[in-house]
Amino acid sequence: MTEQTQKKYELLKDDTVNHHGRTLYRIKALITFGTVVAGELGGYIETEKNLDHSGNAWVYGNAQVYGNAQVRSFAFIYERKMIFSASNVGSENGTLTVFNGKDGLIVTRGCFTGTVDEFLSKSKEVHDDKTHHEYKLLIEVAQSRILN
Repeated sequence: MTEQTQKKYELLKDDTVNHHGRTLYRIKALITFGTVVAGELGGYIETEKNLDHSGNAWVYGNAQVYGNAQVRSFAFIYERKMIFSASNVGSENGTLTVFNGKDGLIVTRGCFTGTVDEFLSKSKEVHDDKTHHEYKLLIEVAQSRILN
């Protein structure tokens, strides 16, 4: 979050759940943005790194986002089964996040956000065969976990 970005939510320290030893905090909107109204309760996140303060991204209901998973831009998370992340991947050892968007799976990696097909196409253009193959395998795992 930059200094210019207004906080759009707060972590509720008195409304938590424990997920495999991780404390997740319910979020509450501080401002109105997108379809979220100030005061609206959202889902649960582990840290503010999990949900960007810019854009219209939001975690709804009882959905849980934790670890290295990041929800940003215009992404919406509705239930726990809808997100997959893997860290230390690619040429920059970053985090790959795949989630169920309105029109299908969305992939984020570094500054890239797009569909699975767009991601794999871009990966083929810019990465060596080994790195591209690893991304393809991770996408298969994500699809298996999210869609099945």
